[in-house]
Amino acid sequence: MDYIKGRGAQLNTKNRFSDQQYVLEHFEGIDELPDFGGKTEILLENPKSVLNKTDSPDLPFAYSINPYQGCEHGCIYCYARNAHQYWGYSAGLDFEQKIIAKPNAAEILKKQFNNKNYVADSVSLSGNTDCYQPIERKLKITRSLLEVFYEYKHPVGIITKNSLILRDIDLLSEMAKEGLVHVMISITTLREELRLLMEPRTATTKNRLKVIELLNSNGIPTGVMTAPIIPGLNSDEIPELIKVAADCGALAAGYTMVRLNGSVKEIFHDWLYKNLPDAAEKIWNHISETHGGQVNDNRFGKRMRGEGKIAESINQLFKLSVKRHMERRKFPDYNYSLFRRPGSVDQLQLDF
Repeated sequence: MDYIKGRGAQLNTKNRFSDQQYVLEHFEGIDELPDFGGKTEILLENPKSVLNKTDSPDLPFAYSINPYQGCEHGCIYCYARNAHQYWGYSAGLDFEQKIIAKPNAAEILKKQFNNKNYVADSVSLSGNTDCYQPIERKLKITRSLLEVFYEYKHPVGIITKNSLILRDIDLLSEMAKEGLVHVMISITTLREELRLLMEPRTATTKNRLKVIELLNSNGIPTGVMTAPIIPGLNSDEIPELIKVAADCGALAAGYTMVRLNGSVKEIFHDWLYKNLPDAAEKIWNHISETHGGQVNDNRFGKRMRGEGKIAESINQLFKLSVKRHMERRKFPDYNYSLFRRPGSVDQLQLDF
């Protein structure tokens, strides 16, 4: 089978919730199977809830919102791939080609904010797949969600690797004036050839750095997320990644260690040995060393940072780089005191 350009995964792994699977024995029979190299399909979903409670002690937010399930960016390491199996699809190519959109997300968010028992708390947009992936340009679901956050004066954190966020700079700058928004731009490598392999449909690193610069220059607190760190592949880039982001005004930095849970293990292994055969074994072994001899890790407190000598050296390198280039920089605090329910009895009494 020829290499599928423009896609991260090169196969559809078996869905662990399904007894059946597609098997491609002859590439010529593609008309009988899913369109492995073809167009992206957008599927619509109308959920009853969009605020997802996060119970993990490793995460710095109480809720997440994902306007899209699946992601056309096609990042080969993405942990969110496994969640696509709950929808009946594969974590492989299906994750990149079958995107589930939630057009009623803003309406549902309003209903949840209007619940008298809801108390304003930290929310991440998105906590799973990228809220500014390509289809957002047309559907504008993320934009509609941000309008709700601003209307209710509710803080929100955004993480993305797409320069499409600049479309909303008008709204984000107004939110920033009231302490309602933080942004993290994800950058994994400064090597364009590696980005194209790992993250085939994302913005270039040059454009992401420009986003950091433009957002901060417009008063929108923005940092850099150097994630995931893949030991032996991009771990040596940490100092330069932090430096160039700091030069663009980044106020904060974060990282996570790559972990290959579920079907991501097979997908990443296939990609690694196809694209980097000479270095593949070393990289695979390094990943394994950071997770107690396994490439997957579900342990709270360990899964995001890893353990062992390699993980410790990466952690120290990251800390030293941040201290050198971003010392005394930090995000301003969120302002939760402004949260309101427009049109509610309580709000009308306050306005009166």
